[in-house]
Amino acid sequence: MNEQSKRYQQLIAKCWADEAFKQRLLADPAETLKAEGIEVPTGVRVQVVENTAQVCTLVIPVQSNDLSDEVLERVSGGWPFNDSGMMKMLNIY
Repeated sequence: MNEQSKRYQQLIAKCWADEAFKQRLLADPAETLKAEGIEVPTGVRVQVVENTAQVCTLVIPVQSNDLSDEVLERVSGGWPFNDSGMMKMLNIY
């Protein structure tokens, strides 16, 4: 598992274990991520949503004309972010 996957999983696990943290992340993603050691670059807005039993969010990533073998492998494996996606913007990997 790469570092990007680990950081993402840690955030999700913390949301599931700590309702107050999840609510802070939903209300103020940039500050909450900053408190976790993840800087959001100036000009980048992070939107956090929560899936429910009735609502499932589908994220369409930024289109890239230059897909590496690594990106294609991640996409085929179900990883939701590509190299131009949120995790790269936040320098999580």
